[in-house]
Amino acid sequence: IGRGASSKVFLVLSESDGRLLAMKKVRLRGQDPHVVQSYRNETELLSRLACHERIIRLVHVYEDVAAQTLYILLEYGEIDLAHLLAKEERHGLLSMNFVRLYWEHMLLAVHALHEANVIHSDLKPANFLLVQGSLKLIDFGISKAIATDTTNIHRENQTGTINYMPPEAMTWVEGPAGTASRRVTLGRASDVWSLGCILYQMVFGRPPFAHIEPILTRLQCIVNPQYRINLTLPPTAAQSGGLDPLLRDVIERCLVHRAADRATIPALLAHPF
Repeated sequence: IGRGASSKVFLVLSESDGRLLAMKKVRLRGQDPHVVQSYRNETELLSRLACHERIIRLVHVYEDVAAQTLYILLEYGEIDLAHLLAKEERHGLLSMNFVRLYWEHMLLAVHALHEANVIHSDLKPANFLLVQGSLKLIDFGISKAIATDTTNIHRENQTGTINYMPPEAMTWVEGPAGTASRRVTLGRASDVWSLGCILYQMVFGRPPFAHIEPILTRLQCIVNPQYRINLTLPPTAAQSGGLDPLLRDVIERCLVHRAADRATIPALLAHPF
């Protein structure tokens, strides 16, 4: 039912209770050690967050050492948010009731991650799966733990999906003295930016910068603090009365150029929208 560069996902039937489950089969042989570690990080995170209702549930994990293959058994979802949005785009945008519901589900999922001192750093619609009407967070491949006494992590490379990447993920800083490496500083606020881009897409039908071509110009707009994101609904939008002021406020609080000035997840959960 799906595949990645080093994995395939199968729909399987549980012999014990007849449930439909998703089984991710990961080929470890010949993989870069960082890729292998990312899958182990994913299963470790899923185990830690197993009790949270907004995180996809890990049923079982098994590593066949001889075959160098990892099997990850997960609860099965009907459709991810990316495909749902593509489907809705063909038939009209999501109703505000669903936008509010899914927004709350996404906030709760990412809040659980942050409470575990982990940032996701690659949030996008495909990372959220609809399971019996509720959105759940999946795919923790490039998530990284942050120390309990810090608010940011340093990543050696830029990793993520451009349309949802925050400005700070594209701002290079000097590495340790005497080295040529450069590191990207990310924190909880980086996930807030990505969530804001997803919320924008749910309302407007595309991420806030996706229409800008070529890619280099798009990147320049994302890192430009003077660039103004369009928050005017098209005349054909379902919300013909204009953008809800509370919704506008939420989007604006998420898509703030300076990471320190963005709303926190708890503040967004408390927001009247």
